[in-house]
Amino acid sequence: MRLDAHVHQWRYNPEEYPWIGERMGAIKRDFLPDDWCRAAEPLGFDGFIAVQARQTLEETQWLLELADEHDAIRGVVGWVDLRNPAADEHLEILCDHPRLVGIRHVVQDEPDDSFMLQDDFLRGISRLGKCDLVYDILIVARQLAATLEMISHFPRQRFVLNHIGKPDMRSGEMEPWTSQMHELAQHENVWCKVSGMVTEGDWDAWTPESLRPYLDVVFDAFGAERLMIGSDWPVSLVAGSYAKTMGAVMDYVGEDAGVLGENCERAYGLG
Repeated sequence: MRLDAHVHQWRYNPEEYPWIGERMGAIKRDFLPDDWCRAAEPLGFDGFIAVQARQTLEETQWLLELADEHDAIRGVVGWVDLRNPAADEHLEILCDHPRLVGIRHVVQDEPDDSFMLQDDFLRGISRLGKCDLVYDILIVARQLAATLEMISHFPRQRFVLNHIGKPDMRSGEMEPWTSQMHELAQHENVWCKVSGMVTEGDWDAWTPESLRPYLDVVFDAFGAERLMIGSDWPVSLVAGSYAKTMGAVMDYVGEDAGVLGENCERAYGLG
């Protein structure tokens, strides 16, 4: 089984997706499970994790309803305001759905790089264990230091780092990202998605060779046992087709069943 660990779904509305800017015209339309299937099935992928793109409970509920209707959605990483005292109540309601596998917050857009170290957010992370939920970490590379401190509080909580921590690939950034990724990988409760790289580089000029130094780092740090392939589709379409984006990583990993699906199953507890 091949699983795409990172896919977005939406019915496009400019008011609800203000982050989709002028350069991103290719994704200003609806993207739903059948669209993904047409793109992914030729590469042998038959399921995906649907990941939140709006920070609303309504979107999370919609993704879960979509999962009820489409077997291709193996799990949903939704959103709950973990700082809210009502988070326990919201999580209890959402956790009744078997396809909810994780929670994510768009930390990369928070102005305070220490956002994840706030007491109310840490209390929110501590709530996830009661529902056996993963926390998906969405940051940019400068927030890795705070990430390392945050995860040190939760040795039993499963974490999945999105988009290899988003180093600035346009500038060729390697440090301190490389060192921090190796430090992060020392925590055995942390997995990493090999995803989102093509939009961190030059959208028009990236090549598989330009990804290789970053792939070398994450494979050296995490090993193939804690890495999972993800497309970040349809966002990735601004920089290339599904086949081109996923093919660049698939050519690197070969037929590694773990990276291509089994690690995703294990990290998210898919059964």
